[in-house]
Amino acid sequence: MGVVIKELSSFSLLIQSLCYKLLKLFLTAYILENFSICIMSCFVHFLSTILITQKKTECTGMLIQSIFRQRLQGAHVLLRYVGRIASIPNFYKRDPYQTSQIDEWLDYAPIFDIGSEFEGACSSVDKYLLQHTFLVGNSLSIADIAIWAGLAGTGMRWESLRKSKKYQNLVRWFNSVSAEYDAALSEVLQTYVGKKGSGKSVTLKLKEPRASNNQLTVVENGVNLDETPGSRSTSEVDLPEAEVGKVKLRFAPEPSGYLHIGHSKAALLNQYFAERYKGQVIVRFDDTNPDKESSEFVENLLKDIETLGIKYSIVTHTSDYFPQLIEMAERLIREGKAYVDDTPREQMQHERMEGIESRCRNNSVEENLKLWNEMIVGSVRGLMCCLRGKLDMQDPNKSLRDPVYYRCNLTPHHRIGSKYKVYPTYDFCCPFVDAVEGITHALRSSEYHDRNDQYYRIQTDMGFKKVHIYEFSRLNMVYTLLSKRKLLWFVQNGKVEGWDDPRFPTVQGIVRRGLKIEALIQFILEQGASKNLNLMEWDKLWAINKKIIDPVCPRHTAIIEEKRVLLILSDGPKDPFVRTLPKHKKYEGAGEKAVSYSNRIWIDYVDAESISVNEEVTLKDWGNAIVKEIKKDQDGKVSELVGVLHLEGNVKKTKLKLTWLSDTNELVRLNLVEFDYLIMKKKLEEDEDFVDVVNPCTKKETLALGESDMRNLKRGDIIQLERKGYYRCDVPFIRPSKHIVLFAIPDGKQQTVMK
Repeated sequence: MGVVIKELSSFSLLIQSLCYKLLKLFLTAYILENFSICIMSCFVHFLSTILITQKKTECTGMLIQSIFRQRLQGAHVLLRYVGRIASIPNFYKRDPYQTSQIDEWLDYAPIFDIGSEFEGACSSVDKYLLQHTFLVGNSLSIADIAIWAGLAGTGMRWESLRKSKKYQNLVRWFNSVSAEYDAALSEVLQTYVGKKGSGKSVTLKLKEPRASNNQLTVVENGVNLDETPGSRSTSEVDLPEAEVGKVKLRFAPEPSGYLHIGHSKAALLNQYFAERYKGQVIVRFDDTNPDKESSEFVENLLKDIETLGIKYSIVTHTSDYFPQLIEMAERLIREGKAYVDDTPREQMQHERMEGIESRCRNNSVEENLKLWNEMIVGSVRGLMCCLRGKLDMQDPNKSLRDPVYYRCNLTPHHRIGSKYKVYPTYDFCCPFVDAVEGITHALRSSEYHDRNDQYYRIQTDMGFKKVHIYEFSRLNMVYTLLSKRKLLWFVQNGKVEGWDDPRFPTVQGIVRRGLKIEALIQFILEQGASKNLNLMEWDKLWAINKKIIDPVCPRHTAIIEEKRVLLILSDGPKDPFVRTLPKHKKYEGAGEKAVSYSNRIWIDYVDAESISVNEEVTLKDWGNAIVKEIKKDQDGKVSELVGVLHLEGNVKKTKLKLTWLSDTNELVRLNLVEFDYLIMKKKLEEDEDFVDVVNPCTKKETLALGESDMRNLKRGDIIQLERKGYYRCDVPFIRPSKHIVLFAIPDGKQQTVMK
């Protein structure tokens, strides 16, 4: 067995490119009875195909011999084996507690084959998945595969339950795994599950290698470029020259605003790779611009990082290294690798674009040191200067054309006050601090690609060992601005309430609007760490969110206050009575509520105007009623309805299912708030002014009445208003004269800009 593992580790890249094919094959084999033979045959088939292509026939023979000479027995033994050697991160090998959890699920999986225990098992797993996206931890494991296969293997019995929506959490999880690995699972379902019970034998068929191309799939930056767009996941990429246990990463936000969804991607990818390689993440505040930064931003960034669940080892600040950075700047001046320049900024920009050397470039070291000291003390002469690196003014990559290392700034720093009058640029301090802190891999969005050569050149001039840069695509969202400068404009001009405004793409903003952090994490990790630039729709994120909140959020009733219509039930209860009903018919954990019944009930105007005389309608959670009379005002608008109860009526035969509220003084006042995009254009061009496309109508408030139980809502609670949508409570009940404020949560359906 040791021989197998040793040889497999030598071909980890080959196995990685085949992980989805192997996943499909071993899933198929898992469902089949002859698991041992099937999985080994599949595994050896693919390894031998690739290895022969690579002219390693001797090794192939040894692998085949050792696998069959030391054949493993038992489905779960083989499942664990595949989990250990698979390239999918944390597929089986995790910390002792989570690995034990996986083993527990593997022992539980066979229960789905026991007919009398099947529904009980479904119910048990359904309750567990109420609070979990995956069975163990936050990523796919062989536990998910075992339970998924156990369900799929029962064929029509599971499909029947799946369609009935009886176990919504279980169905959500099953569908999520199926959708994520559709390419690997579809053939399993078609070739085996679809025929289960038909009496026909099932044969595992292997796809022949493509005759047109027997070479390895092209991989760039660890990403399989041969996959179709959207099919890649984070698990398909590797950090260059990464060693398990030695990877050290940093998440380095500038404290000039709150964390937004774009920063979240960087933070979560850092954590993903740290966990994958058993390394660590440092949170470092890049606090080198006192004009834009504040302690408020630092505090809220830490709050947002905690909200995302980022596990960091330490918090540092670039300002901690100001003394060393100044020493390094002086050393570079003495070595002739930096010089002080007093060229006006506009002229300097022009010269850099044209490749024209500054007249100060060849000043003596003594002159440079003299001007550098003027900069340090912040004198009038020093304020006219900046420190530039002496790199290459003729390089086609303009970031290498003598970039600025230091500028003067007399604004007090939020941490250290007025101690310094000079501050390093990001281009200078980032390669320095990365090296000093022992960062092994710096994750940067691909917008910095042209500056990578500059980063390495500066590190070389400083005498440091190379820090690997790993690029990923920046997260761009439709109708959304992610520039902190532009977001600050909305705050300063009163277009939003603050950085946590629900219209903002900040973590606090989207959470306040009703997004669950689990949805954000899933959305970002699904995109992976590729360099492909994508403009993402918000719909996908909100659709993921809906799958998480719908199975558990309580249901309540609200009636729009304006033009609401009274329905008088002539044979209804003159003395109101109360019933206790579940807040969610399929989830007991949502609790119960008291519902009042009377002969006077309110319904929405839009419902009232669609009713005809003598039409039978269904009153939700009560029964049927027949509308006998429709009264209208002088403008011809419905003002009142009169009807009788018909509780024995068939609710399946009525066209209208009405939500309603008893006319009592226990109703609470609601303010339903809808939000829209801040700009009216999906994507801004580089030279386009965002102010020209600011949306003038981004907030709509609707007053409503709600059932009395809603006075128990707390800030942050998420509910569904029947037939109206999902809402998050932003302001709970205080007193009868104050409205409960509910923010509408998008459900993933296309939202248009308000008119």
